[in-house]
Amino acid sequence: MIKKLSFGWMAALALVLVTGVSAQAGGSVTITEPADGATVSNPVKVCMETSGVEVEPAKNGVNDGKGHHHLLVDVDVPADLSKPIGKDANHIHMGDGSTCKELTLDAGGHTIRALFAKGNHVPYSPAITTAVKVTVK
Repeated sequence: MIKKLSFGWMAALALVLVTGVSAQAGGSVTITEPADGATVSNPVKVCMETSGVEVEPAKNGVNDGKGHHHLLVDVDVPADLSKPIGKDANHIHMGDGSTCKELTLDAGGHTIRALFAKGNHVPYSPAITTAVKVTVK
């Protein structure tokens, strides 16, 4: 009985660990510049790095675990992650595969969010995202 219980617990733990790894396999994104809470001047240089996913140009198509960055300025992550990210002054595509972008922002407080998406500009679900708040002088 103890061996079966131990095996059962180990099987349950293995399932939890595998599920956790699968959820993390989507990766993460970090904004390395500017720092959260920083006071900055224009142009604002925004740089990102990823873990668990690979940055590539959008022209490479949709490839599992790969994609490119989008910057969302003063807007939230889209509610529907099954649709492509819009493209306007608040939704900046980095489909060339770059990891840094210079932005010109109005003076005052801003939230800059990185959102990683597939080659077709559709975000991963759950969203691979992070944000920083900055003040532009």
